[in-house]
Amino acid sequence: MLHASASAADRRRAFRAGLASTRPLRFPGAFNPLCALLIEELGFDGVYLSGAALAASMGLPDIGLTTLTEVAEKGHETARVTRLPTLVDADTGFGGPMATARSVQLFEELGISGCHLEDQVSPKRCGHLQGKQVVSIADMVTRISAAVEGRRDRDFVICARTDARASEGVAGVIARARAYADAGADLIFPEALTGAAEFEAVRKAVATPILANMTEFGKTDLLDYTTLSSLGINVVIYPVTLLRLAMGAVERGLRSLLSEGSQKQLVAEMQTRSRLYEILDYDAYAGFESSLPRDRGSREVPT
Repeated sequence: MLHASASAADRRRAFRAGLASTRPLRFPGAFNPLCALLIEELGFDGVYLSGAALAASMGLPDIGLTTLTEVAEKGHETARVTRLPTLVDADTGFGGPMATARSVQLFEELGISGCHLEDQVSPKRCGHLQGKQVVSIADMVTRISAAVEGRRDRDFVICARTDARASEGVAGVIARARAYADAGADLIFPEALTGAAEFEAVRKAVATPILANMTEFGKTDLLDYTTLSSLGINVVIYPVTLLRLAMGAVERGLRSLLSEGSQKQLVAEMQTRSRLYEILDYDAYAGFESSLPRDRGSREVPT
């Protein structure tokens, strides 16, 4: 109630411990804090804040238009309500090396548990579109090194994403992953691999924990949890799943409202008021002030 019951340090330690476990951590993407509450209630391992989902929720394409302030604010709103670790998409670091270090420090201050940085040129493109360009390995190593030097809590997870699959093949992804791990990345995110065989190749070649992106309508096969576990994946994200589900329902509802002239036929599909209040823990809020000690003889002075 009011805020997460676990401290930021506890959540970061939990993320670290999870990376060493024998099963993949599941991080669905939350497009608002209410989603994060439900993700926690249903037993997932963490919450992911997708740059693509954040941009879309602002009516923007995922081409690097969101700012550090916007991402940090949304990350803080999300991390505040859940005791789960929160992983944030930090694009290319929001500037040069000093800006990247500042970004990490700001995320730490706001209770976020980790972020990922990508090796695309700025402005970036969606990871599953054609025409992506990547910086040199040396430039990305500098980006990662800045993040590592900038953090003050060693449990804050720095994840390095590589978008080199399209231009350099799996061999290029592996070479970059090794270099990024040597630079201090705690987790490697090979974007837009095509399927299990490519994940297996990266997993065998790289000792650092691996993140798999199970996004819909992209270049990657949607592998089930059992398969991902057998491949030795450490973290799996579902970045835009909830937003796509919600917006599909929103569009169907709006069309129905327009054609039928009422929402009566939609009520059965809606989350009920009582369920919403349950997720929000309304009773705890209602009882908060009444549980506090009071001076029974005091009187409020009218203003």
